[in-house]
Amino acid sequence: MLCPAKTHPVKQPDVPKEKQPVMRRLMLLRHAKADTPEGIRDHDRPLAPRGRRQCQEMGKYMGHHGLEPDLVIVSTARRTQETWELLRPAFGNAPAQQNEGRIYEALPSDILQVIKETADSVRVLLLIGHNPGFERLAASLIGTGRPSALTRLGREFPTAGLAIIDFTEGSWDELSAGSGHLERFETLASIGS
Repeated sequence: MLCPAKTHPVKQPDVPKEKQPVMRRLMLLRHAKADTPEGIRDHDRPLAPRGRRQCQEMGKYMGHHGLEPDLVIVSTARRTQETWELLRPAFGNAPAQQNEGRIYEALPSDILQVIKETADSVRVLLLIGHNPGFERLAASLIGTGRPSALTRLGREFPTAGLAIIDFTEGSWDELSAGSGHLERFETLASIGS
């Protein structure tokens, strides 16, 4: 009869933060180009024809690259709601949607508070909102990133721009300044539209 071999624990090498497994993924999508009709308040501005085309292109990109969220939090502004409605068909199974007035014209700290309230069962979170809040939030959360993505984000966060920030934290509530890795930042120009 053979005796089972004794096993000894093997010490795992230290893995740099950039190579550690991703626990959470935050996708920040600025709404597509909005129209400015006379007599309409900012919250009720619809998408412009160009914005509708931007949604189709970004939706194709996200669907093709498997960038599917578990939950989508959308500002209550009309242009963000329309952005999501036009993006939704790009995903096989429509993710759960939560409308959130607190991310309209919000400070980065207010947007971060909404993110931190997200359930731990959500691994990939998509927010559809506005600048300058998104650009400032991304800048505060990113500690490392792909050089080309960092360069593009440093120039501007245009309409339909998409920042994808990965975190190794186990909970959304643990996110902190500089803890994220900018996996990519895409604009319609960078995806070839």
